[in-house]
Amino acid sequence: MKAVVVYEPGGAEQLVYTDVPRPVLREGWSLVRVRAFGVNHSEIFTRQGLSLTVTFPRILGIECVGTVEETTDADRLPVGQRVVSLMGEMGRAFDGGYAEYALLPNEQIYPVDSELPWEIFAAIPETYYTAFGSLKNLRVSDSNVVLVRGGASGVGIAFLRLLRTQFPQMRIVGTTRRAEMGEQLHVAGYSDIVTETNGTLDTEEQYDRILDLVGPSAIKDSMQHLRCGGVLCSTGQLGGKWFLEEFDPIVDLAEDAYLTSFYSGNVSAERLREMFDYIEQYAVPVQPERVFSLSETADAHRWLEGQNGFGKAVVLVQK
Repeated sequence: MKAVVVYEPGGAEQLVYTDVPRPVLREGWSLVRVRAFGVNHSEIFTRQGLSLTVTFPRILGIECVGTVEETTDADRLPVGQRVVSLMGEMGRAFDGGYAEYALLPNEQIYPVDSELPWEIFAAIPETYYTAFGSLKNLRVSDSNVVLVRGGASGVGIAFLRLLRTQFPQMRIVGTTRRAEMGEQLHVAGYSDIVTETNGTLDTEEQYDRILDLVGPSAIKDSMQHLRCGGVLCSTGQLGGKWFLEEFDPIVDLAEDAYLTSFYSGNVSAERLREMFDYIEQYAVPVQPERVFSLSETADAHRWLEGQNGFGKAVVLVQK
């Protein structure tokens, strides 16, 4: 089968499109024919060698959508069933979705009834699940003013779409480090745009809710922009910093404020169904920004890392 393999860590050139043996079925696992998958920043970190538990060679990919090809759980996962899989140790401890077939643990394969085209279906699982979980933890109400830090990212755009479709009149502010992206962010649906310089937002405004996708490198500054009684959800790590250091919760938390997070590794079938129901109920647009073929996976990484990366990139295995 065709797959994209990382033999040693490094740049996008380390994503090698090649032939590898098709995985052999084993007890407790099922073989999924991968139809498409989303590309994520965490996979860039893994490719660079920053996921310390990962050994190489490895087929990356923390998510995929496809159909069951061979099964060890015929009742729940019959052959031909449409499925999604995400997180666990997929693409880290065992080979992931950057391939024509993926052998996956049954407990992290989720049947989904959807007739969406594969490239649109693939834009949903990891990105919208992360955005949806963050939205729930922020406990947003229609009167809130919301800031999305990392507004041009895939999760940022997904979060914006989830909010905008439920609350059409809500003031939602997006941040970017690149002022030239302002118009594109406005078109995407943000009410206003705030730029960021050297890790500091170029505004003195405060907000009721903040989704911080930049992470530990930005949390202290984000807290300076949270209103009394507000909620900050730190979900992403786009700033490349994993841990929050020298943080005094008594001093550094905003007044009477709340700090929460959402980890997309906490996957439940119930929450996935709730997310898909929400997307259907509010007619949330889920189209990706770019679609690549499997042989173009390295280009998808370059696009996501580059100055033009905006929103979600997916790979259609048989484009």
